[in-house]
Amino acid sequence: MNLNLSHNDFEGELPKEGILSNASSVSVLGNERLCGGISQFRLPSCPNIKPHSSHRLFSRNVVVPIACALAFIIALSCSIATYSKVKSSRGGLATSRSYKDWKSGVSYSELLASTNAFSVDNLIGSGSFGSVYKGVITSDGTIVAVKVLNLQQQGAFKSFIDECKALRSIRHRNLLKFVTACLSIDNLGNDFKSLVFEFMENGSLDSWLYPRDKEQSQIKRLSLNQRLNIAIDVASALDYLHHHCETSIVHCDLKPSNVLLNEDMVAHVGDFGLTRFLSESSNDSTQSQAMSVGLKGSVGYIRPEYGIGGQVSIFGDIYSYGVLLPEMFTGKRPTGDMFGDGISIHQFTAMALPDHVIDIRR
Repeated sequence: MNLNLSHNDFEGELPKEGILSNASSVSVLGNERLCGGISQFRLPSCPNIKPHSSHRLFSRNVVVPIACALAFIIALSCSIATYSKVKSSRGGLATSRSYKDWKSGVSYSELLASTNAFSVDNLIGSGSFGSVYKGVITSDGTIVAVKVLNLQQQGAFKSFIDECKALRSIRHRNLLKFVTACLSIDNLGNDFKSLVFEFMENGSLDSWLYPRDKEQSQIKRLSLNQRLNIAIDVASALDYLHHHCETSIVHCDLKPSNVLLNEDMVAHVGDFGLTRFLSESSNDSTQSQAMSVGLKGSVGYIRPEYGIGGQVSIFGDIYSYGVLLPEMFTGKRPTGDMFGDGISIHQFTAMALPDHVIDIRR
């Protein structure tokens, strides 16, 4: 539980035992007349003198009630959390009721109009689970990216459920922001499912590393500092997915086309079409416990163990990130013609260290 008692002008000695020592996160900043307490509070030591009766009275009338109030708040919070988990486990997420509110946010007709009937001119990119279009919501002018799932693709419906589960709770500055979802029927009477995301003005990292023509090559040039900042942004997103979500999330398909850049060149990791969830467990087993799946990423970025039936884990994302890093700084795809016959992008980069780094830098 997080408890913020900052800037309340409290005074007196805090106890080193009891409820304040058990709360997981307590802030007492701005209470300059407090002293003592556990070392994490970083408060000054209390004067080593016998307190006057007025101080004893203040300690009894203020500190003790605060401690009691904290105990009540913690107990109440635990009760609410327990109730929420029980309610969630009973209700579940993968139901039509769960999607009803999202569907009311945007309709099929609105998405059809916003993307000019999903025209090729509005197509941003495509993947194994669907295509992404640029759209402008006519009601308020919001620019969005609309990911339309390919329902003919095996596993597409499960992918949609998995994405919605993840996106409902994920909040991080380096993850692509989820706007809403749409479940409807298209003009031909077929099921239509799509996810709507915040639009990234500068497109994907892939388009910056590998411009399509000479004109773009002159415009889209990443500085060394920009590459470093993007690498840090991606690492921050992975750390959040792996260690700071309620249930650890494995991305499974980290690559330059799934790293999007906003107008300030801040990186956002997107495309959770292959997201898999790890069961909650202890710190040691969380990293290794996972569900086996058939498709685990893109060629060149997949952890080698996946090729022999290895289970999905956060180590797969770490391996993909280890491929992405040298690719960002060398500008060479891990599946390029120059790699093969035992030479990988890692070995290529290692051979240039430490004297020929400039020679392989993009």
